[in-house]
Amino acid sequence: MNTAVTEGHSVISMGHTNGGFSLRQYAICLRGIIWRESLRFIHQRERFISALVRPLVWLLIFAAGFRQVLGVSIIPPYQTYILYAEYITPGLIAMIQLFNGMQSSLSMVYDREMGNMRTLLVSPFPRWYLLCSKLVAGTAVSILQVYAFLLVARFWDVGPTPIGYLLALPALVLSGLMLGALGMLISSVVKQLENFAGVMNFVIFPMFFASSALYPLWQVRESSPFLYYVCQANPFTHAVELIRFALYAQVNWISLAVLCGFTVLFVLGAIFAYDPARGLLARRGEAGGGG
Repeated sequence: MNTAVTEGHSVISMGHTNGGFSLRQYAICLRGIIWRESLRFIHQRERFISALVRPLVWLLIFAAGFRQVLGVSIIPPYQTYILYAEYITPGLIAMIQLFNGMQSSLSMVYDREMGNMRTLLVSPFPRWYLLCSKLVAGTAVSILQVYAFLLVARFWDVGPTPIGYLLALPALVLSGLMLGALGMLISSVVKQLENFAGVMNFVIFPMFFASSALYPLWQVRESSPFLYYVCQANPFTHAVELIRFALYAQVNWISLAVLCGFTVLFVLGAIFAYDPARGLLARRGEAGGGG
């Protein structure tokens, strides 16, 4: 946590000695973790560039090739015919958050190999709070990436109405938390940094392509009913749809409920997996002390 937590270390230690922590001490810890993640993101400029280039390539090249795919049907939340670039924008937003969640979990695997994770997890703060703070920090970084992408996409006249940028924020927070928690859960299973790329390929690409990110589900159902049900069961589909509806000042209640359920499930799974007594790290003998 470096700077911010070091500044408040004496305050935190005093609170721990007295048998509990105040809200201020919890805030200091959260600020330290967010500051650490922010510095890591700022120093890794190639990570920010790739976060923009990847969806822009899909938007400017892939969407140009399939420009006339849509227009045969009007589907919610759209009130009129739209271009394909407009349709895939919510999916590309969710893709940014998906990749960021996986990269955040990659950093956890790296920290565990380098020993930095041990420093974090032996903190006197509850382990669940440390993990949730890291999850919040990763989500904040992903939202910054999303709005940077939307800003660039606006130059090509792709994007919602101005109010849509604000209304999409709650959906972005929830989808970022869900995808970040999934990445955190995966990081507890991966033993070595070298194995993580393979795991990402088995998670990112099936989630992305078996969803409504690139094509409406009614088209999937016409070609393959089985794949349609797979897409419906994919939490990434509901992240895309929640963002899509939010950008146009609407709420997809089914997607909201599904996303809330998966977020709770993944967060609880990650907390259990990082538990030093019962989790997956304990079974591998990698627990880093109390918390």
